[in-house]
Amino acid sequence: MPVAALPSPWGIGDFGRYSYEFVDFLAECGMKVWQILPLNPLGFGNSPYQPYSSMAGDELYIDLGALKARGLLPEETLPRRLSKAAAIDYDGIRRKKGQLLRKAFSQFTPDPDYEKFVQMDWVYPYAVFLTFKKHNDMRCWTDWPEPQREWPQGSGFDETVWLEDIRYEMFVQYTFYRQWAELKAYANSKGIEIMGDIPFYVGLDSQDVWTSRDKFLLGADGQPSFVAGVPPDYFSATGQRWGNPIYDWEKLAEEDFAFWLNRIGYTAQLFDIIRIDHFRAFDTYWKIPASCETAVEGEWVEAPGYAFFDRLYEKYPRLNIVAEDLGDMRPEVYALRDHYELPGMDVIQFNFDPDRGDTVSSANMVAYTGTHDNETILQWFQAESPEEQDRCRRTLRSQGIPTRHIAHAFVTYAMERPADLAIVPVADVLSLGAEGRINTPGTVGDPDWMWRLTDFARLRRQKDFLRRIVEKSGRTQA
Repeated sequence: MPVAALPSPWGIGDFGRYSYEFVDFLAECGMKVWQILPLNPLGFGNSPYQPYSSMAGDELYIDLGALKARGLLPEETLPRRLSKAAAIDYDGIRRKKGQLLRKAFSQFTPDPDYEKFVQMDWVYPYAVFLTFKKHNDMRCWTDWPEPQREWPQGSGFDETVWLEDIRYEMFVQYTFYRQWAELKAYANSKGIEIMGDIPFYVGLDSQDVWTSRDKFLLGADGQPSFVAGVPPDYFSATGQRWGNPIYDWEKLAEEDFAFWLNRIGYTAQLFDIIRIDHFRAFDTYWKIPASCETAVEGEWVEAPGYAFFDRLYEKYPRLNIVAEDLGDMRPEVYALRDHYELPGMDVIQFNFDPDRGDTVSSANMVAYTGTHDNETILQWFQAESPEEQDRCRRTLRSQGIPTRHIAHAFVTYAMERPADLAIVPVADVLSLGAEGRINTPGTVGDPDWMWRLTDFARLRRQKDFLRRIVEKSGRTQA
């Protein structure tokens, strides 16, 4: 369940009371893990996978009510609601929330916790990055005036001319960090672990690339020489051209993979479990010439996966990682995954074939009905032929699973998989069709990332069902 999709009077889910109610609901149902999408600042297309920073958080998730409770927002400045829309209006909400966050900042007095937070090495550079970006009409850093573009290289530009704006951005990040830490601590106290998500690539328009451009394959103008994506596959006949710059793995290796270790090390402070998106790129990655408009042209290039993970576990031996290993993989990807005993992903929509039987060869997996990139399970089922639908029903019934409510049948099937962990999207619990889909790969804009619940009424009615299947599958003892 994405945080953004939680109910909220502000038009987007946040760290307010509804997130705490959701944690309570999970605990009442016997759930042990809440998987979310990345919380980093949303970039192009409002995608969580094109963030402005690997470390920073998006101000959209800040709970305004908590700021009021701290005395930073007087009662009269806080409207009852900012949006009644059923879909997320990112631009409108960001504008309105930003105005209120500015008012809260004007009442804020730094304390020792704040002073400690801003000493983290990414905080000030990110605040400068976003300040420069806002003073350049949110254009990509490659289009800024040279003194600002080259600030990380020591251009001599005096950023303190906008010091108050920089301080504001640090206040926003501190507030985000503090509120998230409180929510995570509450979830943990209820026996709920948080599974976060770290994108493999970072966006060109990010503080990561702006301050560390020598870690990427860029031209002299800062533009990528090669970009990331995947060749034609299940999702797209022309592949997916994501546009993210490609890492310079030789440079990263020379520096003992410090760039990646810092990303994962900080992420591990925020989440109990880390799902690494596009895990296969640690083995081989699709390298597309930047001049190509699609992902059809490109080549697979080997990455130093073993050297990287050896160093990662040397520094962080207790990491809890899930490998997103979906798509057409060469055997070496699974060998890399299994060498470090990382759980992979078993997605029913890809693997459910009544003629093949059980396709899970190891309990060290995470079973899903679908992910944020898939159709909902009901949407997927309804697109199958009548013959395939009938075969699916027969297979489910043969395992003692009623099929009157087909989405619930597949949720039950996922829970009863031999995988150590099972994750089910809220949209599938609610038996939603196309209206509950979160994202369609290869597309940008409406309706991607805009789905949300307006209340919990319908979800609460599923508590008995969820509790029953958790108990029936034996996962209460997990």
